[in-house]
Amino acid sequence: MATGALLLACALFAGVAVAQRIVTVQGGPLIRTEGSHLTIWCNVTGYKEGLEQDFEWSMYLPSAPEREIRIVSTAQPNYAYAVYSQRVNSKEIYVERLSRDSAVLHITKVLANDQGLIECYTPNTDGVYLGSYSARTNLTVIADSLTVVAPAQTLSKVEGDTLQLTCEVSRTTTQHTHLSVGWYLRSPEDAAATPQELVTLSRDFVLRSGGPYRQRMAAGDLRLDKTSATSYRLTIHKLQPVDQGLLYCQAAEWIQDSDDSWFAMTRKQSDKTQLRIQPTDRDFSIQVSTERRSFTAGEPLELRCTIEAQSVPERFFSVSWVFSSSPVAVVGPGAVPVLGPDYTDREAAGQMTVRKESANVHLLKLQHLRPEDAGKYICRVTEREKTPTGDFIDRSKRSRNVQITVQPLKSNITVSLFSNSSEVLEGDVIQLSCLVHTTTGPLSVVWQWTDKQAPGPTQEVASVDRDGTVWQGPAYRERSSYGEIRVEKVGADTFSLSLYNALPGDEGQYSCTATEWLQTGTEPELNWEKIGEKSATKTVTVKTVESSFSVSASSRTPSVTYGDSFDLLCLVKPRHNPRVPTSVTWRFMPAGAEYDSEGVFKDLVTFTREGTLQWGEQLLGLGTRTTVDRSHSNTNFRLSVTRAGRREAGKYQCTAVLWRRNYNNSWSRVANRTSNLLGISVLQPESKLRVHKTNQSHTYLEDSRVRINCSIASQSSQDSQHAVLWYVVRRADDGSEAAEELLLKIDRSGAFEYGAYADEERLRRRVQAERLSPRLYVLTLNRAESSDSGTYYCMVEEWLSDPDGAWYQLSRESSGFTRVLVRQPEVRLQVEETKSNVTVAESGAIELGCSIPSQSSKDSRFSVSWYVDRDEDEDEDEDEEDQPAEEEGERECVFSIGHDAVFGNGNCSPREEQNTRVQFERKTSDQYSLTIQGARPTDAGRYYCHVEEWLLNPRNAWYRLATNNSGFTIVNVLQQVSTIQSVVCSNDSLFYFVFFYPFPIFGILLIALLLVRYKSRSNSKSQEGKNGAPLLWIKEPHLSYSPTCLDPPALSLHPGSVD
Repeated sequence: MATGALLLACALFAGVAVAQRIVTVQGGPLIRTEGSHLTIWCNVTGYKEGLEQDFEWSMYLPSAPEREIRIVSTAQPNYAYAVYSQRVNSKEIYVERLSRDSAVLHITKVLANDQGLIECYTPNTDGVYLGSYSARTNLTVIADSLTVVAPAQTLSKVEGDTLQLTCEVSRTTTQHTHLSVGWYLRSPEDAAATPQELVTLSRDFVLRSGGPYRQRMAAGDLRLDKTSATSYRLTIHKLQPVDQGLLYCQAAEWIQDSDDSWFAMTRKQSDKTQLRIQPTDRDFSIQVSTERRSFTAGEPLELRCTIEAQSVPERFFSVSWVFSSSPVAVVGPGAVPVLGPDYTDREAAGQMTVRKESANVHLLKLQHLRPEDAGKYICRVTEREKTPTGDFIDRSKRSRNVQITVQPLKSNITVSLFSNSSEVLEGDVIQLSCLVHTTTGPLSVVWQWTDKQAPGPTQEVASVDRDGTVWQGPAYRERSSYGEIRVEKVGADTFSLSLYNALPGDEGQYSCTATEWLQTGTEPELNWEKIGEKSATKTVTVKTVESSFSVSASSRTPSVTYGDSFDLLCLVKPRHNPRVPTSVTWRFMPAGAEYDSEGVFKDLVTFTREGTLQWGEQLLGLGTRTTVDRSHSNTNFRLSVTRAGRREAGKYQCTAVLWRRNYNNSWSRVANRTSNLLGISVLQPESKLRVHKTNQSHTYLEDSRVRINCSIASQSSQDSQHAVLWYVVRRADDGSEAAEELLLKIDRSGAFEYGAYADEERLRRRVQAERLSPRLYVLTLNRAESSDSGTYYCMVEEWLSDPDGAWYQLSRESSGFTRVLVRQPEVRLQVEETKSNVTVAESGAIELGCSIPSQSSKDSRFSVSWYVDRDEDEDEDEDEEDQPAEEEGERECVFSIGHDAVFGNGNCSPREEQNTRVQFERKTSDQYSLTIQGARPTDAGRYYCHVEEWLLNPRNAWYRLATNNSGFTIVNVLQQVSTIQSVVCSNDSLFYFVFFYPFPIFGILLIALLLVRYKSRSNSKSQEGKNGAPLLWIKEPHLSYSPTCLDPPALSLHPGSVD
């Protein structure tokens, strides 16, 4: 029983294991190019056997990873969503079933929006769910950046030619991809035929070729070279007719998937090149040519055998030279000659040459013809060709006979002697050329010299024997050892003699004697026979350089301005000779130094005889603005100074020393020359400073702002800097203009410097200078005062920096004059001038008014004084009465108040006794009143007010602007008659005794009476209340009194006071 249960459990476990469903999909990420064909396989295992599985494909966009978008299904025809339904219906997207449990998703043209997670889902067919039913892979779609470019063209070639084609392949993807590039050939007759692969560079950088071209690639006739990062060049050597057709380049971009497999994301082809190949003709012909057929013994013979055929370099020819049926030489395809037995020694002696001049031209040259060389010469050509079976066949052809005749030798030589010049400058080269004409045999030459001044024995300079060996004469052997004498055999008939570093002693007559030789006999017994001799002479004169040695200096710009350049030229004659060089020194003496103790020339720079530069102790322009050069002939030595300054002004001269180089390399000083003086003046540039000169006049009120402009119209340079000085000219007290005073200065760096005038007038705090722009300056006077009136102008100084960095003043120019008038406010003070008459009683109040209807400024303050004129002459004219007295003795100060509101601080000082009766009142800002209490007869007179208008100047000091008087107020005081009232009122003691003292006494009595009454009522209270009313009612008496003495106090008892 237990065993059966165990078997049943095992069976169930095995069934579960089999039913474990697993869905697998092609691993990702899959990176594909836009527009490529995409395939994704999907497999399912672990399902119930015998049932075909369905596959449903969906995708999830990166922007919405949770939203399913259905693509295609093997079970449901309308499974796809609208975004994919059209592509599924058009078979752009379909599923290929590989088996019942395996399928492949095809997207024939991938779009950019196909990027995302691709899911393969298999519906359950088992009845129970166990395992996985879907799998996903990540698809990335990138842009197709592969480009394959080769020009479309038509080429015509000949069989055996070389073809080169270039293809440009590039891509810009950021993914790690590989490229494969190949060349293909398509037959033009059959467009449907499979293209033939020529050569391909695989993605693994392995070069392979197609089957028919494998052997040609191994032989090096087929190549594919990568010439740059994007260029691939196809090369086909030895073109064959089978190479004809359409050639194109094909490239594929590969990427490695996660399973390490490679996938070709995209393939592209270039434009096609049509190649036509013309077959070659295998026949050939031979032609032998020579300049002439009749020669003299000793002359050279040249025979050329020319092969006329197509594609000669690619074919194999052998050439044989035959003379009178005897072999001379054979030249095989490798161009290596094989000589006949009779010509081996002759070729070894250099008298015979056999070579291949070009692919189709072969040369046979006999240097020195002999009489036995006369006869018939032929050229035989054999071509070896390989058959398709691999065998070799030979085809031979021979040329026509060429008959050569050789005449015995007779010497007809002529000798000509030439020189480079009949007169040679000392140190130059004496060049003699000896030309021997009509030669047949070897030559020997002897060079000799004879002194023409003192004829003597001829001296042998050098000789050249017939085999080219040079021998020096005894007198010239040492000099020749230093290379001073050179003898050469320039050609077979040309000889040269060169004497370097010519000396005066080399002057004389030179001769060239040529001897012609002929070799007789045969090896090993050879003899030389002289067959002719000729000579020629030439006279050469050597001119000493000292006789023509001169130095001169010149300049086109003796005067320059600061910052300009100038050139100094030193001309040395004669022309430079390396054997007789010169050393040239530029010297300089600064301007004005000739008057100093150090007024000597100092060396600037020296061109040494070796051609190097040596700077002296004196440097111009700190050594940075001075350049020197010389001409190729070393005759012109130029000193150039750029951006000249004052340090470069002065006198210049150049000195030259002539040196001679001896043949033993020692130096001798020959001569010394000094040039003329050159004076160079360095001037300041012409000033272009212009300042606007417009004259102006302005009027300002005190305490306002005054602005004066200084405008620069033009300047000499854009690098100019300006210093501006402001001046003022004030008028003196007598009306004449005083000397100008410096107000302030702004230097070129912008620093301020006040003048003494600014300190005297205390202008530092009020004056302000501004630079509104590089050419506009403004002077501002704040809180202008009348003392600021005057004529203002600016003086502009223009400063420039010289090439040495020092600043100098170039020019000064003043502006136009600005006349400034600072005036006080206009006087508008007005005082009421109405005349009035006032009559008051004695002891009354005199009221005097003073009205100011108009004032000059709203900030004005007034000092008001009242005067009285007590002139007793009442018969004066009315005109005189209307005007206040002007003389101090005719008026009397009644009251005064200053502008600072202090009594007695006005225009006058009143008497002390009057201040006790005067009452002052300022009703409004323009209304003043004065009241005189207790008028007296002596107060009668003509009163008027004197008003002074005061203002605060910018220095916070008060000044009087204007004064004015009011009209007269005539005051009459009426005297009183003496009465009891007047007597009482006139005496204070009596007044108090009569009017004041009785009242307190009466009050005290009244209070006492009330007290007595109160006590009596309290004693007889019962009696007082019998009838319910008191017997007596006393009210408080009413007192009325006047504060003046004119109304004496009255005591009255009103009705009802006593009941």
